[in-house]
Amino acid sequence: MKFDPARAIQNLHQFGEFGGVNPSITDSSTFTFLGEKTMEAAFHGEAEGCFLYSRHWNPMNKYLSDALASLEQTESAWVTGSGMAAISATILQICNSGDHIVSSAVVYGGTYAFMKNWLPKYNIEVTFVNPTDIDAFKEAIKPNTKLIYTETMSNPLLQISDIPELSKLAKAANAKLVVDNTFTPMIFSPKLLGADIVVYSMTKFINGKNDMVAGAICADQSFINSLIDVNSGTAMLLGPVLDPLRSSNILKNLHTLHIRMQKHSQNAMFLAEKLKEAGVRTIYPGYPEHPQHELMKKMMNDDFGFGGMIAIDLETPQKAAETMEIMQSKDVGYLAVSLGYFKTLFSASGQSTSSEVPADLQLKMGLSPGLVRFSMGLDHNMEITWKAIHESLKEAGIIK
Repeated sequence: MKFDPARAIQNLHQFGEFGGVNPSITDSSTFTFLGEKTMEAAFHGEAEGCFLYSRHWNPMNKYLSDALASLEQTESAWVTGSGMAAISATILQICNSGDHIVSSAVVYGGTYAFMKNWLPKYNIEVTFVNPTDIDAFKEAIKPNTKLIYTETMSNPLLQISDIPELSKLAKAANAKLVVDNTFTPMIFSPKLLGADIVVYSMTKFINGKNDMVAGAICADQSFINSLIDVNSGTAMLLGPVLDPLRSSNILKNLHTLHIRMQKHSQNAMFLAEKLKEAGVRTIYPGYPEHPQHELMKKMMNDDFGFGGMIAIDLETPQKAAETMEIMQSKDVGYLAVSLGYFKTLFSASGQSTSSEVPADLQLKMGLSPGLVRFSMGLDHNMEITWKAIHESLKEAGIIK
């Protein structure tokens, strides 16, 4: 029987200090101790059940972290002020000067920029490879490789990484496998597939409202402890903590995630089929023709579909821009970056969320300059949505 992440969230028993059905929000930056020795022990990470300072732990952040650990089936988790904070803190905790990373070349633009432009300043080398080419990962590994990095579903080309095979490579190289699961919460459980650490931008599907930025790191207890060590932890020393009020909001939204992922996926599948029938070049892993369709079916959890993300190729930036502007005028959704919102969002990835990736590498990756990424919303009547999209495509001269 496959793991059911929705049941894992449903089974949480978290109450407020006065019996509230929602955990109480603790908006204190610092916490009292009954004695000096307990404070000293807390600074050394030896005091159980004590809170030291909200940059280290806050009760509300702990509630959300525990829920995420349950969702991902990791021993622990820690929440950050953004997805990039989760990614950068994780990488910097694992890697030191002189170390090497093997990463998917098809990743979020901010992740690519961090690895390509920022890490070399600290003598950390990164080799970028095709996320679907296991042999390329294997050949890129060096004696000083400390980390293999990928996205379960790549941004924006929607390729699927073979997590079990990458896990084998990481273990053989004594490296950590870090997986960004932002596009596919509940659909995939990377830890159960062999990942060591799972990172998220909770800004997207997990929160689902586009009213905040937040991130998460899900891992074993020893790694989370190292992250928040007062002397050497990147999360403690760089200070990317999430505000407890935001944690409270995300925790409540987490309980509807399974319903939202089902609807996002249902709507995306509907639109993908209509686009296919209309002759528009469409990328969607729910298609049997998608190169990693069978791999996805093998790895995915039941009942949550193939995800809410679609990409279509309109060939040129001009055609993409015109089509998106028409769609926005017809209330299909918003011309905006980000994803996982209750309204449909669309953007030309090469000119937006992947703009940090050089144009020549975009083409090498297979990223068309006219590629438009859709994050399907929670539309109730997709026939109406499709009619507006169809009219937009006709007005832009994409279809007849």
